[in-house]
Amino acid sequence: MQAAESLIAGSDGTDALNHAIRAAELYMLAAKEASSKTTAARLRRKCQQLIALAEQLKGQQNRDGGSSLLQGSSRLHGNDFPPWDSEPSESEFGLSPGEEPYTDNAAFSMSPAQTAILDSWVRPKDLFRATPKLNHGNDSSELDDEAIFMAATPNADLTQDVTTDCSVVAGLSAAIRVLIGNQAVLASIFYPYDHKAGRPRLSASGKYVLRMHFNGCDRRVVIDDRLPSSQNDRTLFVVDRQNPRLLWPALLEKAYLKVRGGYDFPGSNSSTDLWVLTGWVPEQVFLQSEDFDLDETWARIKSAHDSQDVVVTLGTGRTSGEEEEILGLIGEHDYAVQDLSATGGTRRMLIKNPWSNGPVWKGAGWSPAKHIVCSDPVSLASPDGKATEPLNPGSIWVSLEDVAQNFEAMYLNWNPRLFPHRQETHFTWELPPKNLSASLVRNPQFSLTSSKGGLVWVLVSRHFADAELDIARNKAGSMAAVSCRLGFMSILLFDNNGHKVQTSDAATYRGPYVDSPQTLARFRITPGKPYTIAVDQFELPLPTYTFTMSIFSAHPLQVHPAMDKMSHAKEQLGEWGRRTAGGNASRPTYFTNPQYTLKVLNSTPLSVLLSTDNRDFHVHVDVVWAQGKRVMSIRERDLVTSSGEYRRGCALADAASVDPGTYTIVCSTFEPQQFASFALRVSSMVPLELTPILPDMAGKLRFALDPVNLATGEEKRRAFISLSRLARVYISVHTTDPSAAQQTNRTLSMPMIRASVVRGWGPEQTTVAATGDGDFLEPTFALRSREFDLEPQRSSRDGIWLLLENIGASDTVCGINCELYSDSEVVLGHWETL
Repeated sequence: MQAAESLIAGSDGTDALNHAIRAAELYMLAAKEASSKTTAARLRRKCQQLIALAEQLKGQQNRDGGSSLLQGSSRLHGNDFPPWDSEPSESEFGLSPGEEPYTDNAAFSMSPAQTAILDSWVRPKDLFRATPKLNHGNDSSELDDEAIFMAATPNADLTQDVTTDCSVVAGLSAAIRVLIGNQAVLASIFYPYDHKAGRPRLSASGKYVLRMHFNGCDRRVVIDDRLPSSQNDRTLFVVDRQNPRLLWPALLEKAYLKVRGGYDFPGSNSSTDLWVLTGWVPEQVFLQSEDFDLDETWARIKSAHDSQDVVVTLGTGRTSGEEEEILGLIGEHDYAVQDLSATGGTRRMLIKNPWSNGPVWKGAGWSPAKHIVCSDPVSLASPDGKATEPLNPGSIWVSLEDVAQNFEAMYLNWNPRLFPHRQETHFTWELPPKNLSASLVRNPQFSLTSSKGGLVWVLVSRHFADAELDIARNKAGSMAAVSCRLGFMSILLFDNNGHKVQTSDAATYRGPYVDSPQTLARFRITPGKPYTIAVDQFELPLPTYTFTMSIFSAHPLQVHPAMDKMSHAKEQLGEWGRRTAGGNASRPTYFTNPQYTLKVLNSTPLSVLLSTDNRDFHVHVDVVWAQGKRVMSIRERDLVTSSGEYRRGCALADAASVDPGTYTIVCSTFEPQQFASFALRVSSMVPLELTPILPDMAGKLRFALDPVNLATGEEKRRAFISLSRLARVYISVHTTDPSAAQQTNRTLSMPMIRASVVRGWGPEQTTVAATGDGDFLEPTFALRSREFDLEPQRSSRDGIWLLLENIGASDTVCGINCELYSDSEVVLGHWETL
């Protein structure tokens, strides 16, 4: 503990923080083992001092490193989006006499279909000059442009047309009451804004400033008021069917598409879009997952929806054209949920398709006339039969059960004001090499503690990057295919005293792997207990990412980087190749697996991790009493520790205490001849040494006889062995055609072979060593004996022979090679048939 503490002064940044945390942990451990109360109290005081220092260092790191990271994440698609520092001044929106309106020089890319109908970019007064005015029964001539363009109408009927941003329009449609209702979110994100009238204001200069939340913080997004006009009656921006001149939704959409790369937006989901647009916490609920609870989900969202504290949208999965025609549901498409109702014991959602010319769901839904869809705007909108405002075209009341059956995901965005406490941590993640990606040792991990416990929400948000947009725009195939190319991520929680974890096996919470840039974990924690949060990924394509972790809670939390439980670690990289993929311990080729000498200098707990780059392979690691020498076979009594059953991708072996000594570590796959690279990591509380054991034949002389093709009925052959000095030897037997050997189980005949070295002959013959521990085996892979000594005196006196025996097959399919490997000269005679 004193050594860890001494390192703090000579370090800075993350290193200083880690040393402070490590020293505090060691002082706490020492306090628990102290022999007197006085000593324990002194050590606990020291621990508290170091915890306070760690918090101070963490705060400084967050201020310095976080600020630098956020600044570095400000540029996207050639545009700067600086962190939000203050509300814009009124002067930004004024226009002096003779001054030209503001023009944003940002480029907005468009798809070929959009470009084909684009006429020009036009200011609103010119764009809407010939457009019909309000369709609400009002005399629009009595209303000025601002009242029309910026109307705060809760029944706005927003639709998309040519622009492929259904997630954005569905999100805006579902959030309309939140934007202009009790929460008045629009008032804090849209500038200029008329707070007295409760609606956005027209900017005289044509400049608008939007406060959007992405890449770790609120950011300033500036646009002008020009919108893309079409050469025909199709539209290139979001339109309100009730008021085609409603401007502010189109400006919100334009600002968001500037952040996401242009009007050829490759697609997203509504929870991500609303997170950026409103800063409301995104959550995905997978309706088809085994652990989805319909009743619990309804209970969570119904009261929150009534108080305007949650926005709900829905997403479909991939469907065929035939299914779309039959159901009227578009595949890989987002829908708005505009209302929730629970009457007569039936729970329903009012669902709207944001596509202006899209089909309407033909499934089972409520409508007052013969249970058909409500595409007529004069149909009654209330499921309880009371006359209210008419339904908009494309809307339908649907039972909750039908929603759960026909949609893939429910997207929720929660009011962040529901949580009194919020803290954020920004970090960069350089993704691990593939041979460590199946483990968690290179993943971001954090220690989380709350003195009062309770419900905690952890949101991990991946920052947008130009390189990801390039991948998404390569839209070969479906949206699902694009998502797969962008990879998946998840959040895991461990009851591990806040220490780092190496594998995901013991997770107490395991979030879904999502293709969204955000993923949310919800869980309850015990007061005072440290937990470990780990971020995991699968096939994220870029080498480096930046993230923000936002934690929402009812009570204050302590969060800092998780530390390794062990103070020392050694790593080695290796591979299973043609000569070293020996398979599990039941295989005669087990001894060929990669092996390592481990030297432990003092008693210590030990943790051995094996992680491979092929997650489909089942792997295993053994620590064996073998003095650091190559292990030929495994016996239970020889094991120090083992990783247990073979596991996919990675395996972990732990020992509570290992005595000083030299051991052998064996890394294996379940099946032989499974080729992959791997990383071996050994952790302990004391220094240790880890070195590869040389291949089996390294440093040995090879002596081979001519290949043998055993004739029909032939069972034995032998060759005389002579030598002039003591030799350390082993036997190796293999086929001359490995590819043929691999086919023996299906089509070809293969003999059962045993090779041995015997002394003498007849009744006095003794066996010195044999392949396969004396068993007859198919030489599908190389067969080997243990090492043994040959003495020249006995060779000349008794005679020593290499004996090859065969049973079980009348013909062979390939030759058999017999070899001796020795540390000194050996002379082999010719084969003799017995």
